[in-house]
Amino acid sequence: METQNHSIHEQYMRRAIELAEKGRGYTAPNPVVGCVVVKDGRIISEGYHERYGEFHAERNALLRCKEDPEGADLYVTLEPCCHQGKTPPCTDIIIEKKIGRVFVGSMDPNPLVAGKGVQILKDAGIAVETGILEKQCLKMNEIFFHFITTKTPFVLSKFAMSMDGKIASESGDSKWVTGEEARAEVHLLRKYYSAIMVGIGTVLADDPMLNCRVEEGVDPVRIICDSSLRIPLDSKIVQTAKEIPTIVAAGSFGSDFFGSPMKLENMQEKEKQLSEQGVTVLHTSKGGKVDLKELMKLLGERGIDSILMEGGGELNAAAFGAGIVSKVQAYIAGKIIGGETAKTPVAGKGAMTMKDASVLRDLEVRMVGQDICMTGYPVPKEREI
Repeated sequence: METQNHSIHEQYMRRAIELAEKGRGYTAPNPVVGCVVVKDGRIISEGYHERYGEFHAERNALLRCKEDPEGADLYVTLEPCCHQGKTPPCTDIIIEKKIGRVFVGSMDPNPLVAGKGVQILKDAGIAVETGILEKQCLKMNEIFFHFITTKTPFVLSKFAMSMDGKIASESGDSKWVTGEEARAEVHLLRKYYSAIMVGIGTVLADDPMLNCRVEEGVDPVRIICDSSLRIPLDSKIVQTAKEIPTIVAAGSFGSDFFGSPMKLENMQEKEKQLSEQGVTVLHTSKGGKVDLKELMKLLGERGIDSILMEGGGELNAAAFGAGIVSKVQAYIAGKIIGGETAKTPVAGKGAMTMKDASVLRDLEVRMVGQDICMTGYPVPKEREI
C-alpha cells in the first residue's frame, strides 16, 4: 500500500513538473514551478509560475480552484516561498485555504526560504512531505539553484561538430554541421537562457543577429567578448542594439591597450559611438583579454542568471580555462570533415597530458533527429587551456 501511495504521489508530481516547464523562458531569474491540487483522488486545480513578477504556481492554482480546496493535497515542485517579494508569500494562501497536506519536490536554497517555508506550514498544522521526484525537480531548476547560491550566471557551452571533432571545414564553411532538428532545439535554448555569448571572431565572420527565432520566444541579452572593441558599427548586432539588449565586454583602456593599433582616444570614441547605438560596454581585463570570471560577477549583478555560450574555439578555451562553464551540450553529426586546419570546438593550447583534460560527470546521450546530443557537467578544476 505504501508503494502504491508513493507511486500516486510521483504521478501528481510528474504532472506538476510538466506544468512548470510551460513557464520556461519567461520566469528568469525566478525558477520554473508547477503545482497540482488534489482532493478525493481528483485533480481540482493546476497552476504554474507563468511570468517573472506574476503570481507563483501555488497561488495561481489555489485562486483558480472551482471547488473548496479545504483538506486537499497540494503538490509543488519547489518549496513554497514564505517572504514578500513581487508577490505575496505562497505559505499564506496555502494556510488560508486550509490545505491538508503539502508534497514538495525540492527544497529552495534561497536564503529567504531555505526550509522556512516548510516549517511555517508544519507550524500551522499542515503535514508536509519533501523529496518527491527530487532529482528531477532539482535538475529542472539547475539554473536557478546555481544563480541563487553563486550570484553568477549558469553557463552552457553549446557546440555542434562532426564525428571527427570539426565545427567547420578548412574553408570556414559551417552551414550546416547538424540537421534541422538540432538547430531547432538550439533556438529553444535561446528562449530558455537569459543571455547568449559569442566572441568577436564569430561576429566578424558571420555577422549574426543572435536572436531567438522561436514563436513566442524571448530574445536573449547578447554578450560579445571583444577585448579591443573591434565590433563593426554597421554589424547587425550593433544596428539592433536598441531593440535587443546588447553588451560588449571589452578590456580595460590603458595607454597601450594591449598593444591595440587603435589609440586610446579612438577607443573612447568607439565606445561612445557604441553607447549611442544602445550598446552597453563593460570593462574587465586579464592578460590582455576579457577577464571572464570578473565578467560573470558583473553580469550576475545585472540579474543575468544564465548564458548560452555559442562562441568559437578560442572563447570556449578561455571559458574552460577560467572555470566558468557549468554544463556542456555537444551536438555530434554523422559526418567526417577532416582537414588539419579545420576548426575544433575548443582551441587554445589544450591539455598537455590526459590527466590535465577537463572531465565531465553525469553524462547523458540522446538522439536529436539524425544527430547525437551529449551533455555533461565539468568537474570543477581551474587551469589554463
